[in-house]
Amino acid sequence: MPQVDCIVKDDRFNPYERIQYLGGPNSGGGRWKLSQQQVIAAIEANTYGPFWVASPGGRQVKLVIAVSPYGNKYVKTEADGLEPNNLLSLRSCS
Repeated sequence: MPQVDCIVKDDRFNPYERIQYLGGPNSGGGRWKLSQQQVIAAIEANTYGPFWVASPGGRQVKLVIAVSPYGNKYVKTEADGLEPNNLLSLRSCS
């Protein structure tokens, strides 16, 4: 189950298009980094199991696919009642 602990954002203000890449730790050490489109494809195909983000309370919050008002797919976290958005508030991947 891949943990997401960093993202790469572009300079767009549209939250549906801001995330370009997501990354996290590998189980055997090292790190992974995939484009948002690759993560969407992996979620749809259940390639790696659920992707998740650690919430400030320590819970695992699952990533889900959403569709913008313009019909574009993007990833976000399931609603957990906390703001700001768990995904957009992650550190930048190096």
